[in-house]
Amino acid sequence: MSEVKKRKVHGADFKAKVGLEAIRGLKTLNKIRQDYGVHPVQVGHWKKTILDQARSLFEGKRGPQPAAEVGDAEHLYSEIGRLKIELDWLKKVWLEPAAMRRAWITPLKALAVVRQCQLAGVSRATSYAQRHPKPVAAEDLLLLRLLDEE
Repeated sequence: MSEVKKRKVHGADFKAKVGLEAIRGLKTLNKIRQDYGVHPVQVGHWKKTILDQARSLFEGKRGPQPAAEVGDAEHLYSEIGRLKIELDWLKKVWLEPAAMRRAWITPLKALAVVRQCQLAGVSRATSYAQRHPKPVAAEDLLLLRLLDEE
């Protein structure tokens, strides 16, 4: 019964190290194969990849890049709007005690319930329980009334 040989997976650092060793040309591909345990054809592929992509390191203009594009301005304005909505909501809610803050959490179009809970510092589960109370059965109400009478 023959064992299946697993394929070696090499990281980017190892590939760069072996490829640069081949580029230097101080050792033959067979010597590099012996030192690193990599097939000479693979070493050649890594060497070629490094040489092909080296040109892209130095392409492009020097100097500072433009700070903001038109799309960046729109993104920033939308961020400002979102933060303003959150700030207005917090101004209404934050001075209230935690129990009262839960009452302020409602489904809004502008501010999600999850975000409201995060801002108010309350758990989402308690806000859900407050917005959707469980109905109490008539038998339970009768039992509670009888206990109160006792």
